[in-house]
Amino acid sequence: MTYCVGISLEQGLVFVSDSRTNAGVDHIATFRKLHVFGVPGERIIVLQTAGNLATSQSVISLLQQRLNSECINLNSVANLYQATSLVSETMREVMARDSNGVMMQGVDLSCSFIVGGQVSGEAPGLYNIYPQGNFIAATEDTPYFQIGESKYGKPILDRSLDNGASLEHALLTALISFDSTIRSNLSVGMPLDVLVYNANSLHVPSGFRVNEDDVYYQGIRQQWGDALKQLLLELPSTPEQYLL
Repeated sequence: MTYCVGISLEQGLVFVSDSRTNAGVDHIATFRKLHVFGVPGERIIVLQTAGNLATSQSVISLLQQRLNSECINLNSVANLYQATSLVSETMREVMARDSNGVMMQGVDLSCSFIVGGQVSGEAPGLYNIYPQGNFIAATEDTPYFQIGESKYGKPILDRSLDNGASLEHALLTALISFDSTIRSNLSVGMPLDVLVYNANSLHVPSGFRVNEDDVYYQGIRQQWGDALKQLLLELPSTPEQYLL
């Protein structure tokens, strides 16, 4: 399992992905699930992956191999919608190629993607591709997407995020969302890959990796935990009838 969050705001985009994969408790490894495609000054396209690792890696590899080909690729599509369609089509191509015989053995080859970024001439955008290949776009009312183990980190996102939030606030909220998920689910783990994109910059940031010993991350998770404990102590006393 994995956990990825993509956030779309007026100021730009925030992406955070964990890097843990597992095929049982005795087979745990680290793989990057946040991938960046881009041409500085022209476009940036960010992909986050969840689900079957072999499928998602094949999709990413094909997209990379085709960047300099004559066929339509992520460096030549006219907009982010077309980029998302291309990722979806490539996913279906890999699934069709690998499904012969494998699916009969009960292996789930499905995966899902978050696709976000900006192509020159349009506003930044964010899409969620389902395992079936169809996809939806983020809106002002729903400014974020999650894939993978989403339930533990969703409440903090719902309570704290709106389209007008700052990139700094969105990143902080996403990191707390990951802390909540990591504490409750062993299949999600460090390190975290993070990328923040400022709208209309058309800059291709390198992003950064948050490790377990990161001072800032350890500080906010400790402060968040302490604040929750203190807040519970400050809530009104439970009415007597609730205790009967």
